[in-house]
Amino acid sequence: MDGPTKIFLDEKDMPRQWYNIQADMPTPMKPPLNPGTGQPISPDDLAPVFPMNLIEQEVSQERWIDIPEPVLEKLLLWRPSPLYRAKAFEEALGTPAKIYYKNEGVSPPGSHKPNTAVAQAYYNKAFGIERLTTETGAGQWGSALAFACKLFGLKLKVYMVRISFDQKPFRKFMMETWGAECVPSPSPNTNAGRSILEKLPDTPGSLGIAISEAIEDAVTSKNCRYSLGSVLNHVLLHQTIIGLEAQKQLALIDTYPDVVVGCAGGGSNFAGLSFPYIRDKIHGKEVHVVAAEPAACPTMTKAPFVYDFGDTAMTTPLLPMHSLGHDFVPPPLHAGGLRYHGMAPLVSQLIIDGLIEPRSYHQLECYKYAVLWAGTEGFIPAPETSHAIAAAAEEALRAKEEGKEKVILLNWSGHGLMDLTGYDAYLSGKLSDYALPEEEIARAEAALEGLPKP
Repeated sequence: MDGPTKIFLDEKDMPRQWYNIQADMPTPMKPPLNPGTGQPISPDDLAPVFPMNLIEQEVSQERWIDIPEPVLEKLLLWRPSPLYRAKAFEEALGTPAKIYYKNEGVSPPGSHKPNTAVAQAYYNKAFGIERLTTETGAGQWGSALAFACKLFGLKLKVYMVRISFDQKPFRKFMMETWGAECVPSPSPNTNAGRSILEKLPDTPGSLGIAISEAIEDAVTSKNCRYSLGSVLNHVLLHQTIIGLEAQKQLALIDTYPDVVVGCAGGGSNFAGLSFPYIRDKIHGKEVHVVAAEPAACPTMTKAPFVYDFGDTAMTTPLLPMHSLGHDFVPPPLHAGGLRYHGMAPLVSQLIIDGLIEPRSYHQLECYKYAVLWAGTEGFIPAPETSHAIAAAAEEALRAKEEGKEKVILLNWSGHGLMDLTGYDAYLSGKLSDYALPEEEIARAEAALEGLPKP
């Protein structure tokens, strides 16, 4: 046997602080702007949407932020998550590379999302909030926040992108089991939803639309706030427990990765694994960091770096990010969690600085490697996770061609047991590849004219 298959951390060794990459970035992130004034937003601008304790984390420049004891207590339900060596997958690829993966599918909702959902539910409860609203694409975030709200006694309403609501009913059932209300978006419940339905009654929906609805609901309701599962600084901060654990686990076997890989839709799971390693890279360590996205929604690889709204109804501050435009409605690809029009500002800036290599993959290639993974490692990955697996496979096959031993670390961000309709479509030959046409990229760029430039 060539080393352990699973590497565990003792509960007492779980990280007790989150890592804030803003303290180490070579180029500071440009500030979000107030769309009315064009000036950097103040914490008070965000107060109707988020509790002040989370706003303080959003703007913090402190390198390390303590994890509150009540949050640690809930995280211990599944953390530290195990680190696996994908030996059978390596053998199937015939690679000399060693592939390790952080299994975030062991959480109760089955993904990395509860790492921030539990924290956000705690901070809202501590601030005196009684109800939250949110959006969800594939349903991973909605089910994670439903789980977290149940733990802390909060009410929750989830606006779920309509195509995913239709494709993935079991996610809705999970949310309802944990006490949340889940409706398809766009919905007749909000002005934003009604406006979209009037113009596009058959729209598949988008995360941008669902965000607009959730924010409108939050700011027009008493004792209510909005919760976001990706993109924002405090969300990425909470996810860094993944990479901090992975570093401790690999240190136990005296190993350090040559390549770190994650899939990226809004950026949270990718950042969670990679940011502690990017810190090492900033300080001189040799490590290659790869962010994988769908060719159908190529935010990092083809979209411009601009100031844009985070939602379709233009209710958010202007964020500096790679964006396909706030009115972008993505094709109904099965990787529902990777369909957001923008990329986290922190991730976007690190791409600009050359610290991250973004890549795009077609869904047939991703499903091919997902099925190979299921047949070798046993676990069925979420369609989103399959993009990270495809990138890891590409690196492993390159190592094979070069005859080099590499250590590849990927974030196995969630299981696909609620996403089997996508596997059915792939296995029955109903899926096809789709790359976003260049004219769509040009349309997106044109739609962004008139907004401030970073």
